[in-house]
Amino acid sequence: MNDTEKQQQRMREFMQLLPVTVELAGLPHSEHGRYFTPEQIEARVITLKHAYKIARQLMADVSNQ
Repeated sequence: MNDTEKQQQRMREFMQLLPVTVELAGLPHSEHGRYFTPEQIEARVITLKHAYKIARQLMADVSNQ
């Protein structure tokens, strides 16, 4: 498998796990007409990264049973 195929596979995995990742993160939506500050966006990204790691671990645990 070449680098491009690996990157595409990781992107597919990310997209498949995105719904569960967002649920695990539990982030609220912004109010209509209000936008997040850059600092708030960065904090949300960190939260999503941690939730994604947990979602990947959950997938690995489920597939090993």
